[in-house]
Amino acid sequence: MNHVWGLFSHPDREIHVIKDENETVSHHYTHHVLVMAAVPVVCAFLGTTQIGWSFGDGVVIKLSMLTGFVLAIMFYALMLAGVAVMGRIIWWMARNYPLRPSLKRCMVFAGYIATPMFMSGIIALYPLVWLCALVGTIALCYTGYLLYLGIPTFLSISREEGLSFASSTLAIGVLVLEVLLAMTVILWGYGYRLF
Repeated sequence: MNHVWGLFSHPDREIHVIKDENETVSHHYTHHVLVMAAVPVVCAFLGTTQIGWSFGDGVVIKLSMLTGFVLAIMFYALMLAGVAVMGRIIWWMARNYPLRPSLKRCMVFAGYIATPMFMSGIIALYPLVWLCALVGTIALCYTGYLLYLGIPTFLSISREEGLSFASSTLAIGVLVLEVLLAMTVILWGYGYRLF
């Protein structure tokens, strides 16, 4: 958790610190990813069960506590899986680089890069669709910035090589994000009708 502030205040220096650490995946998940992924889950649960979604047309849709809880668990599992998938993608894409990092280091890197996306989930306390989309877009842009900044440091490659690697990784990451968002919307929509 001590890297969260650094990723926002001085990201370049913080990425060097993260690279120099030899953090295990289990330690990283228990001390960073599990906690940070809980932020949007808890906020979305509270926002959708207590305030309700507003689509700007005056209609507010609230979920029951049971529906919200079940869907929050599924949402949490999808986010944890998304971080793991991105770690594997970074590891796979780095296969041709001479200083290829281990899968463990790629998983840790992916978890830290996802921090802005996790933090943007705070806005789900007030679930207004356009506001959540705006904040999510800003968080995605900052995640892309961290990726562009971190890949050259992480892989010990030039900025030019890092730009193409980060662009490819970001494109795949956006695709993974879209799949996760689609699954989340389907689950929340299905859950709303189910319970």
